[in-house]
Amino acid sequence: MSVLEPVIELARGLGQVVRYMFDRPVTYQYPEQKRELRQRFRGRHVLKRYENGLEKCIGCSLCAAACPSDAIFVEASENTDEKRFSPGERYASTYEINMLRCIYCGFCEDACPTEAIVLGDNYELSFYSRRDAIYTKEMLLEGVPTTEMTTPRKTEPAKYTRSVPAMQDPKD
Repeated sequence: MSVLEPVIELARGLGQVVRYMFDRPVTYQYPEQKRELRQRFRGRHVLKRYENGLEKCIGCSLCAAACPSDAIFVEASENTDEKRFSPGERYASTYEINMLRCIYCGFCEDACPTEAIVLGDNYELSFYSRRDAIYTKEMLLEGVPTTEMTTPRKTEPAKYTRSVPAMQDPKD
């Protein structure tokens, strides 16, 4: 190693500094101006509903089984025609996600047969305690447009016989 080698490396490093010294900094004025998200961004989880207001989650626990960090807990109960939450015979009576454990991998989204759980675009997550980091079903479930579409609700007998709706051919 020669005596000039550290000086040459120092000059190369200072060259990088001088090259970017006059560029404008990219600063977002955060709460007022939010950055544009990437197309494949994975944020806070959302439990989806059908157009008629019923919950898509059928309590199958496939999302909990697919979760590598064991962040999801699902407990299923039986649907009745007097108290219907989702189509089919079961619904998720308890659905919890521990956001401190979640690694936002998207395996829960891939494993769900009804596409009930979706990783949304909300990245503003903050907690004051560990208990606040556990999101319950009520926190995750998306809202309904009208009060008649809320769950549970009474339905006519034998109206819902399938957990997953029948698939139709796509139309152009």
